[in-house]
Amino acid sequence: MTSRIREFLRNRREDGPCLVVDLEVVRENYTTFAKALPDTRIFYAVKANPAPEVLRLLAGLGSCFDTASVVEIQLALDAGAAPERISFGNTIKKERDIVRALELGVRLFAVDCQAEVDKIGRAVAQVGARDAKVFCRVLCDGAGAEWPLSRKFGCDPQMAPDVLEHAHRLGLEAYGVSFHVGSQQRNTEAWDGALAMASSVFRACAERGIFLSMVNLGGGFPAKYLKQVPAVGAYGNSIFQALRRHFGNRIPETIIEPGRGMVGNAGLIQAEVVLVSKKSDEDRVRWVYLDIGKFGGLAETMDEAIRYPIRTPRDSDAKAPCVLAGPTCDSADVLYEKDPYWLPVSIEIGDKVLIEGTGAYTTTYSAVAFNGFPPLKSYII
Repeated sequence: MTSRIREFLRNRREDGPCLVVDLEVVRENYTTFAKALPDTRIFYAVKANPAPEVLRLLAGLGSCFDTASVVEIQLALDAGAAPERISFGNTIKKERDIVRALELGVRLFAVDCQAEVDKIGRAVAQVGARDAKVFCRVLCDGAGAEWPLSRKFGCDPQMAPDVLEHAHRLGLEAYGVSFHVGSQQRNTEAWDGALAMASSVFRACAERGIFLSMVNLGGGFPAKYLKQVPAVGAYGNSIFQALRRHFGNRIPETIIEPGRGMVGNAGLIQAEVVLVSKKSDEDRVRWVYLDIGKFGGLAETMDEAIRYPIRTPRDSDAKAPCVLAGPTCDSADVLYEKDPYWLPVSIEIGDKVLIEGTGAYTTTYSAVAFNGFPPLKSYII
């Protein structure tokens, strides 16, 4: 917890669970990424935390933006980003949304199949745009990530040249290749195999007379939770070595899409203990219920994939395992049960707890007031 957040919480009026994000940490993170990969453009993943204050700060620092919808595109524009600094990175887009993005000046689009290319081709013809670029996302296994991504996005690498050639034939610029090595990727070498795959797509396209320009290295850069993570500089060095290994002296343009790594450690949630109980007199494991759960912003505890550091005012006392759960009337609203969380034995109803590393993917997952509990309040300082 930064001194700025500590001071904010000391003077805060009680109004339920809240997220507090320190912009100075976001600034430091952006600078760290820029130094680690100085020849790579940063496209902040807006979905991680779309707070206008965060976007304005990053736009002022020179960041580009990875967006997944027209709403996110508009947020980036409102923050001061020019359209050429915005990528429509979702591979599943309505054609009318592509049209709107083109009308707003966006020209960079992600695809992973020929049908998506067709939509962009028709939208370009409708708007009269002449400089649209597409990059093809390819599947990556995500080995080593705490949250490997599914097969929902991306195509087989052998299919990518066909997709890009189709774009080329429609008059679009076949710009490059994209991949994602998995969220919360703690293996700095994970990009090596993905870049080998990307270079093979570059060669296959070149044999067809199509010369790609860009590799989108995706996200996956971790935030620190309970486990230690490598420094950003270690990722930068590993990625640069892999680029040299697989592309030689013809290193393509590169971009990265940090989200969690940009804002995760900049925020924490203050919550309150609502109930401490047991299910039977013989039960040795307590249930600790907070006033925030999966539906209030902690959706990434699904399958207990992300384990947040939790601080209490009683951390110097003896600890014992407990089941940690949220306040709603949904049995799925349990945060940690398979691997119980160790909390102080003395923890009581009304105690405040601090859930650290929650600057990413919390407010964006709490938009619906399920059971009447309001969406997570957010304070950007």
